[in-house]
Amino acid sequence: PPSGAAMVFFPKKLKTYCKNKACKKHSMHSVTQYKPGKASLFAQGKRRYDRKQAGFGGQTKPVFRKKVKTTKKITVRLKCKICLAVSQYCLGRTKHFELGQKKV
Repeated sequence: PPSGAAMVFFPKKLKTYCKNKACKKHSMHSVTQYKPGKASLFAQGKRRYDRKQAGFGGQTKPVFRKKVKTTKKITVRLKCKICLAVSQYCLGRTKHFELGQKKV
């Protein structure tokens, strides 16, 4: 099927390479789905944007209105069971993503 069409089932535990200085070997990792955190009001870009928007003059930056993508890229967080180091792995685009085994 074309990219992003199939359901993706990903295991909750995965044996993969850990590139932390403490490990440097294949070990079990626990898998969770990455979710972006809440945007900070004090990030430089947000402060700059708010400063530019303040006062009269309306919207100063372009507002994106041509959204065509129907999926988001799925990223998983891999946490090493031995050294507790966290790495991220991008799975790409898919409409449906689930952690755990396929239900029969």
